[in-house]
Amino acid sequence: MSTLAPAGDSATAIAVLWWVMLAGATIIFVGVLGAAVYPLIRRRTDVALPERAMLVGGGLIFPAVVLLALLVAALLVGDRLSPRGEPDILKIEAVAERWAWTFHYPDGRTPTQDVLHVPTGAPFEVHVTSRDVIHSFWLPRLGGKIDAIPGQVNIIRLQVAEPGVYRGQCAEFCGVGHAAMSFTLQAHAPEDIP
Repeated sequence: MSTLAPAGDSATAIAVLWWVMLAGATIIFVGVLGAAVYPLIRRRTDVALPERAMLVGGGLIFPAVVLLALLVAALLVGDRLSPRGEPDILKIEAVAERWAWTFHYPDGRTPTQDVLHVPTGAPFEVHVTSRDVIHSFWLPRLGGKIDAIPGQVNIIRLQVAEPGVYRGQCAEFCGVGHAAMSFTLQAHAPEDIP
């Protein structure tokens, strides 16, 4: 269930964003560490950097540039994960209820419990809601998390690259049965959908 072993477009975008955020955090950490260590290692006879340059450059400009770049990266990835209102996309309803998931399909297939069947190679939307408390729909290898909230429908857009079985989990503590509230997604070739 590693988010760093993506199996779909959304998960790949999230994994790339994770690495970008790690690089940004590393740049900020090295900059702050350098600013903290510089006064300790410079010789007393050396000329010190002007305080104003350190405050403005190191305290305002440097973090603002790095954080702005990270914000732009996060917004671009977030846009890729948002539903696009495509009329012909497969829309599956996922209903959470202590401690199981029920999946309803638009083409009249029998609803399934704790097993979601989807085709590979085409994007699909999961319309997530809950009948009791807040849950969270999460397929780590395919995309991010989205909350299942009673009385509200949240939508996540996913796509699976390869046929296979992918584990999903409720990622919001929802009571004593939370740890067992898992499900699987079975990705099939389009002609093999049950």
